[in-house]
Amino acid sequence: MHCVSHLQGRHWASALAALLLLASGAHAAEPAASGEHDFDFELGRWKTHLSRLVHPLSGSTTWAEYEGTSVVRKVWNGRANLLELEVSGPAGHIEALSLRLYNPAAKQWSLNFSNSSAGVLGQPTLGEFQNGRGEFYDQETLDGRAILVRFVISDIRPDSCHFEQAFSGDGGKTWEVNWIATDTRVSADGDSTQQ
Repeated sequence: MHCVSHLQGRHWASALAALLLLASGAHAAEPAASGEHDFDFELGRWKTHLSRLVHPLSGSTTWAEYEGTSVVRKVWNGRANLLELEVSGPAGHIEALSLRLYNPAAKQWSLNFSNSSAGVLGQPTLGEFQNGRGEFYDQETLDGRAILVRFVISDIRPDSCHFEQAFSGDGGKTWEVNWIATDTRVSADGDSTQQ
């Protein structure tokens, strides 16, 4: 049993490494541009509409809708930033944050998420921006089962952007979207004390 578990862990690690390599689109002969200001577009205050699949990877099609705000502040002169999300809807209230850290050696970002009910940072999601689109991956467990997680930032415009999270229970062959957020800019000022 331990050998099977160890081999499955190696399989998942290999699949995750392959996904990260594909997402980066990097070639050894090409110098990669610095991405430490990739998230500058998101600095400020946003109105957020969030849709969340209530029971992912279960066959359920029940979604919960939320409305609220996101505030993004620069940290370390842009090489890191902090997003604070607060949304509410018929299914309840969500308060969360994401600390995004830029690794200049890897030229990749780690997205570190937490919600107020857990109070701890989750598994970092790693990746980068290419051609105006950010893709980030990690491996987690859901109901005791190993899954892959993909987080995509797309449709980036001066006053709007789109976020989408998906899970895969089959090593990345298929993906089920479970978190969709559309943000519309309120102001370029990230001060959360303004209403």
